[in-house]
Amino acid sequence: MSVAADQVLDCSGMACPMPILKTKKAVDGLDVGQVLKMIATDPGSSSDMDAWTKKTGHELVGSEQDGDKYIFFIKKAKYHLNKTG
Repeated sequence: MSVAADQVLDCSGMACPMPILKTKKAVDGLDVGQVLKMIATDPGSSSDMDAWTKKTGHELVGSEQDGDKYIFFIKKAKYHLNKTG
């Protein structure tokens, strides 16, 4: 996948909910329209990231699997659907 990331967050080895918590913090630090590349090894991260982006309004612009790594590209949205997300 050829999505240009503005920041990379490696959550390898972390179990739920840490990848989501760290992703939230990283996305909060981005400017609107910037993209975070998040790498996780938790198999549950795929459904977690899908649910989290739908809940918050951020855009999951792509995802892929590379061996035991799950890679997500999250674009920061202008308006958040949920202030806690």
